[in-house]
Amino acid sequence: MNKGMVFLVGAGPGDPGLLTLRGKELLETAEVLVYDRLASREFLELVPAGKESGRHSRTQEEINGILVEWALKGKRVIRLKGGDPFVFGRGGEEIQSLSAHGIPYEVVPGVTSAIAALSHAGIPVTHRGVGQSFH
Repeated sequence: MNKGMVFLVGAGPGDPGLLTLRGKELLETAEVLVYDRLASREFLELVPAGKESGRHSRTQEEINGILVEWALKGKRVIRLKGGDPFVFGRGGEEIQSLSAHGIPYEVVPGVTSAIAALSHAGIPVTHRGVGQSFH
């Protein structure tokens, strides 16, 4: 059986213009798109599943199962996540599930709102002589 591949793509903070070039490339080649409702609706034309905090249409376990199911069918699966896959995105749980089934994956980082909101407001995250680190 030919296994597919899963791509965990960070959609950024909501502005489609902040999606990475790699993320855009992968969306354009997706066979299956599983998304978070935090991702901009402009990305979501062909969507088999999604979830939103407090209003889960699917549990995390069900989403893990959907990723595995479609990858085992040999599909190119894009898991589009708001912000970055590893910042409140459950990306770690998803790659654990994929790894347990021997499914290859790639993680495409996204601009997280923790940085984007400050930048959008014109507030540097760090500034020489004022704030040299952040936590």
